Order: sequence, then C-alpha cells, then structure tokens
Amino acid sequence: MEEASHATAVLATPLSPPTAIGRSQKKMLLGEQLINLGLISNDQLQVALQEQKNSKKLIGVILVEMGFLTESALAEVIAESSGTERFDPRKSMLDPQAIKLIPKELALRHKVIPVTLENNELRLAMADIYNVLAVDQVRRHAPKGVSIIPLFCTDSEVQELIDQYYDYETSVDGILREIETGIRENTRALDGSQEGYVNPTVRLVNALLVDAIKMGASDIHFEPEGTFLRLRFRIDGQLQQIRSFHRDYWAAIVVRIKIMAGMNIAETRMPQDGRISFNVMGREVDFRVATHPTVHGENIVMRLLDKTKSLVPLENLGFTEHNINLLKKVIKRPEGIIIVTGPTGSGKTTTLYSLLGYINDISVNIMTLEDPVEYQLPLIRQSNVKEGSISFSKGIVSMMRQDPDIGFVGEVRDEETAMNAVRLALTGHQVFTTLHTNDALGAIPRLNDIGVPPHMLAGSLIAVLAQRLASKLCVHCKEPYKATPEECKILQVSPTEPPTIYRAKGCRECGQRGYKGRTALIEILRIDAGLDELIATGATRNAMKEHALDKGFIPMIDDGVTKVLEGTIDLAELVGNIDCTERL
Repeated sequence: MEEASHATAVLATPLSPPTAIGRSQKKMLLGEQLINLGLISNDQLQVALQEQKNSKKLIGVILVEMGFLTESALAEVIAESSGTERFDPRKSMLDPQAIKLIPKELALRHKVIPVTLENNELRLAMADIYNVLAVDQVRRHAPKGVSIIPLFCTDSEVQELIDQYYDYETSVDGILREIETGIRENTRALDGSQEGYVNPTVRLVNALLVDAIKMGASDIHFEPEGTFLRLRFRIDGQLQQIRSFHRDYWAAIVVRIKIMAGMNIAETRMPQDGRISFNVMGREVDFRVATHPTVHGENIVMRLLDKTKSLVPLENLGFTEHNINLLKKVIKRPEGIIIVTGPTGSGKTTTLYSLLGYINDISVNIMTLEDPVEYQLPLIRQSNVKEGSISFSKGIVSMMRQDPDIGFVGEVRDEETAMNAVRLALTGHQVFTTLHTNDALGAIPRLNDIGVPPHMLAGSLIAVLAQRLASKLCVHCKEPYKATPEECKILQVSPTEPPTIYRAKGCRECGQRGYKGRTALIEILRIDAGLDELIATGATRNAMKEHALDKGFIPMIDDGVTKVLEGTIDLAELVGNIDCTERL
C-alpha cells in the first residue's frame, strides 16, 4: 500500500468494506467486477496480475498504467459498487465559502476538498472514500453538528481542484481585485474565450452563478449602460441590484457566457438563445440564456432552472387543504381539459409539473409539448416546440398517434392549437395546458374569442386554475400589528374587532428585505353540469360566477385574505398581486 499514491490506493480498494477480505480475494473482487462489466478482458486481468507479482503495485494502479482502463472508468465502478456518489468536477461548480472551512495543507495531505455546505450537510469530494481519518480531520474544522457526505473523486481530479480553488481567487470581490491590480501577469488579458481557472473571467462568471443560486435567484440580469454594467438578481419575484461593474469587463463576460451557452460569439446584432447545465452546490441546475441587442451592447438574461426547487410535491405548493383536495378531485376525471392561467412568472409551470408528477405512473403514457422543455421528468415523453419544425397544433396531431393517456400542451396560442387540444380531450384523453387570463372565469370567453365554439368547450373543460405568486413574510422578523379600518375593509372583517396581521420588517436571515420565499394565491373553478349548461348557452360572466359561488367556489382574493390572516403574507403583497379595488 505504501508503494502507491493515495489515489491509486483507492482504485484498488475492495468493493465492500475491507474488514474480512483477504488480499488475494480483494484483487479478484475488483477484477471480476471489471470483467463482468465488460471493461477489461480476462486476458488483460491475467497480464495485470502477472505484472503485480513483479512490481508489487495495486491491481487498480496496474490496470490504469497499462492502458487497459481509464482512471475515470475505474472510479465509476468503485463509486457505484461502494454506494457513493461520483463527483464530476468538469460539470460542477464548488462553493468558495465551503472550501474556506479547511486549510490547504489538510486538503493536500488527505486528498479531499469541500464541495458545498448546505442544510447542515458538508459534501466532501475524496480520493479515498474509506479514509475515516480524513473525515475526522475535516469534521474538526466544520461547524458543530454538520454531517459529512463523502463523494468519490479521482486523485488527479482532487489535486486539480485543490490547485484551482486554493491557488486562485474564487470570490467575486477577490477576482475583481485581481483583475484591477493585475496581480497575475498571465491573466491580465481578459479573454473570456480562454478556458480554465487561470482566466479570471471564467472564475468571475462561475462565482456570479454560484452567488445567484445561494441567494435563491430565479433570474440573472446583465444590463450594460453607458459607462458601467449593472447586475441584478430576481429574488422572490423582485429585481434587486447586486453590484455594478466597469464597462471594460462586459466584453469578456459576454464572450464567456456565450461560450458556456453554445452561442455564436461573433453575432452581436441578433438575439440568441442558449442553455448551460451545471452541477452547482451538489445539485443539477440549468441556466436558460437569452441575449438581446441594445444601444449600449448586448443585454443578457439567464433563467435559473433548479430541479430541487421547482419539482415539488403537490402538497408543498402552498395551496390550502380545500384547494388541494379539490385539485385531486378534478384530476380524477379520465378525459377533458384542465387549464392553468396567470401572467408570466406566476408559477404555472411549477404547478403543472407538480400535477404531472402526482399522476405520473408506469401504467399511463404522458406526452408533453413545451416551449422549451424546462425540466426532464422520468417516464414522460417530452418534446420541444420549435419554429420551422414542430408547432403546438401539429404536435398535438402527432401526439394523438402515439397512444397517449395524458397530454400537456405548453400554451394555447391560436385557434388551430385550441381546437386540436379540444379534439384530444373529446377523444378520451386528459389534457393540461396554460392560458394568459386574469382569473379562472376569464378562460371561458378567452377560448371563445380564440375560436372554440361554446358547445364544444362545455363538453371538454374540466377545471380552470388561476394563480399568482406572492412573497412570503420572513418568519424570523415579521412584525405583528392591529389592522387599520381601511385594511379591515379589504379583509372584510369588523373594524371594531380588528385582527392581528403582520408586516415586513427585515433581518439578517432575509437580507433585510422582510420577505423570504413565495407562496401561491389560487382559485380553482370546477366545471360541473350546471356550469357546462351556462357555457353552452353563452351565459354572462356574472351568471357563471354566481353559480360557481353557490357551488363553493373560493375566489383568489379570499384565498389571499386567508394567507394574510394566517401571517403567511402581508396586505401589501395581496394588494400588489390581486385587484382589491372593489373592497375599498
């Protein structure tokens, strides 16, 4: 063991804990596993075993040195067999704050490097996942109560990461200081096309993306002005300025982002779209990138698509128990259309993916048409709608030939798409789609305007769900107070006994904003037989609303008032998201 390096020792580690396995048995365990997987032949193993008799090196080292197997392939086998996650640094970004927890000397001695510290868990990339001493040493430097999760990484990869994150500045302020002062002669030229951590622009963009994820941003805005570049993050629905850069930085930053997103770096006059996929802070995150030419240069907006935050169970969407039960009831209908309405950024996609996840099963065939596919879901056949190749309307026709049980149409934009969606529903399929209307009842006249006849709509519509996203009050600092008489009007409670409600204050936990996270304000209009009749006969909006209220329909404003009285949101968020003028 002493004759090989620490990493190569790992490559010959037994596939189970090494307590009761002899030396010769260990070698055969690894060799047989590699043969069974087809990675090496029996002849190659015998050659390696013969070489081992002369060199006394470990079998994994010899297989790699003789060129029979790559280090990364062997690492995959060891990681999978030991039940440890394989960490791939090529598709990942590390959290600079986590790296600062342990000194470089410890990292070099034990071949370890922290990946991320989140939710009281420290994910640690290691060359030897069985090195208990290394874990104990790291635990001494980690915050109290933090659990350490080993991730398998080859020796050369860990060494490269240590060189990158300990020898080069990785914080945004540090990188900017490095650029401005020209500390490193080989990085004075801000050529964003140069790969690797030597280039400060590469590290700067990576650091900005990590910061955005840590702050919970949904969008990143790079906005060039006359003399400077403004960086803004959209957090909990609100745009916040994060910092400003000198305009000289923008040329290199835009080139770097375009290279990462697979765009044409020479094209500056036409809008472009691209996508970046990274493992950031231990989870898969996609960035949807769009450029737009302006008078001061190209504007770039990056949408963060974080699966861990967007693919949430139905029960965690922030719906009331009444609305959850109603939603579960309407999706039991075997055929018909369910529409989710709301403006851009109201959480329609998250709600629909949660619904699809709830009904997803091996016994049903779910097919989607999206523009574009934001999150890839298991078992579901997902298709991108692209101009010039497949449209929503043509996609629905093609979908019908694929024996679907459930279809998801990203958006109803025109008469042809609407009619094909209705035909899909009338032929015994369940259809989910979105529409841009102000409320649930507005979907009915909107579909009529698009060109769907009332009698066809009446027979195919199951339910309409309208929603908005409101910022939740920070639970650490929200401030209680008695509602004013005017606020009591909006809440429709007696001003003589004003309820205790809450308002935003601001603390360290929420970044002095007073808000942290968002919740949905929704209304669900269930189409029953009576409402079907009203739709078919072209009844007025008021008549349909009265019927729905009689049947227990809860308008969105009442759902919002419930959340105000519960202390989940404040009155300012309610008024800012829903029209409350009729109550003033």
